[in-house]
Amino acid sequence: METIFALASARGKAGVSVIRISGPLAFTAGRALGGELPTARVAGLRKLRIGDDFLDEAVVICFERGASFTGEEVVEFHIHGAIATVSAVLAALGGLSYLRLAEPGEFTRRALENGRLDLAQVEGLSDLIEAETEAQRKQALKVLSGAVGKVADRWRADMVRAAALIEATIDFADEDVPVDVSPEVMTLVDGVTADIKAEIGRISASERIREGFEVAIVGQPNAGKSTLLNALAGRDAAITSEFAGTTRDIIEVRMDLGGIAVTLLDTAGLRETTDIVEKIGIDRAISRAELADLRIFLIDDGEVPLLQPVGDDLVVRGKSDLRGSAELSVSGKTGEGLDRLIAEITRILGARAAGAGVMTRERHRVAMKSALRAMESARNEVKLGGDRAEMAAEDLRTAVRALESLVGRVDVEHLLDEIFSSFCIGK
Repeated sequence: METIFALASARGKAGVSVIRISGPLAFTAGRALGGELPTARVAGLRKLRIGDDFLDEAVVICFERGASFTGEEVVEFHIHGAIATVSAVLAALGGLSYLRLAEPGEFTRRALENGRLDLAQVEGLSDLIEAETEAQRKQALKVLSGAVGKVADRWRADMVRAAALIEATIDFADEDVPVDVSPEVMTLVDGVTADIKAEIGRISASERIREGFEVAIVGQPNAGKSTLLNALAGRDAAITSEFAGTTRDIIEVRMDLGGIAVTLLDTAGLRETTDIVEKIGIDRAISRAELADLRIFLIDDGEVPLLQPVGDDLVVRGKSDLRGSAELSVSGKTGEGLDRLIAEITRILGARAAGAGVMTRERHRVAMKSALRAMESARNEVKLGGDRAEMAAEDLRTAVRALESLVGRVDVEHLLDEIFSSFCIGK
C-alpha cells in the first residue's frame, strides 16, 4: 500500500489547515519534516523543516495502525492556514520519493477497504459533507453511525438462520428429522419481509431529505406568484411586472425552511392561450407542478384553471394588502401572511420528513427489492414441501447476498468509482 498525503481541510486562507499523511511510511514522512514524533494520539508542537528550510510550527498528531480514520498509520500536521504555508508543506511532502498525492476520496476508500467504514457509512459521510440543513445533517449522521449496517445485519442474521434450518433438512434427507422447520422458516421470512416493505415505504421521505422537497407556486397569470417567490427568497429571484405572462420558464430558488431543504418553483401563469411560447411554458409548469412534493395555489380571482389541488396542497389568497381575508392569505409586496404560510409549508413537509427511515438511496431500494423477490420465491418453495428444500435454500442465500450489498460486502465494485468521484482530494 502506497503512502499518500493531501490537504484534509478546506482550500483557501484559514486560521488552521490540516495536512494528512496515511500509509505504512506515514511516520517516516512525519519524522522527515518534524523530527521526533509525539506519542500516538497525543498532540505535540513541532517545527517543520525540510533540510535547512524552516516551513512552519505545527501541532502534530499521530495515529497508530488500526486507530486512525483510514485504519493505517496516520500523521496530521495542523499548520497555519496561509496559502503560501500550505503550499510549502505540500511541496516538501511531494519531494519525498515514497509519498504521492492522494486521489479524490482515497482516504475514505482506504477506510472502507480496511474495515473502518462500510459502504453505507461512506455514503453517509458523503451526505454529511454535502449537508445544507439540519434535517440533512441529522440523517447523514445516522447513516454514518452505522444505522443501515445494524438493520441489514439483523435482517441478514434472520435469513442466515432460515437458510441453515432448510439446509439441515437437506443434510439429513435420508433420516427422520424430528422437527418440522418450515413454521420457523416462514416466521423468519415473514418478519423480515414486513420490515423491508416498511423500510421501502419510508425511503421516499429519506430521499427527499437528502435531495430537498420541491414546492411549486401555481396560479393564474399576474396572481403575484413571482412577487411571492421573491418575498420568500428575500431577494429578486424572478422578474415581476404588472403585465400578465411575464414568467415563461420555471424559476427555482433553494431555501432552508425549518431545517428542511426546499426548492421553490415559480411557474408560468396557467390559462388557455394561443401564444406558442407561452403555451410551452404553461405545459412545463403543469408537468413540473404535478411532480412537485407540494403545491401552493395562489388564488386571485376565481380558481386556477388546468390544475386542481390534491392532498396537502395549500390554497392561498394572494394580494392580501389589497383585500382583507380571514383565510390563509399573503402579500408578497408587504410580507403580510408570509410567516403563517412558511409555518404551514414547514408543518406539512416536516410531517413527511418525520416518516423517513434509515435507507436513503435508490441503491438501497434496489437491494431491498431484490431481497424481497428472493424471499418471496423461498416462501413459495417452502410451501411446496421438502422436495423443494434446495431451491428454497438457494433463494435464501440470494436474499442474504442482496442484504449484504447494502453495506458493500458483495457485488458493489462497480459502484465505488462513482461514489468516490464525489469526494474531494482531502477526503
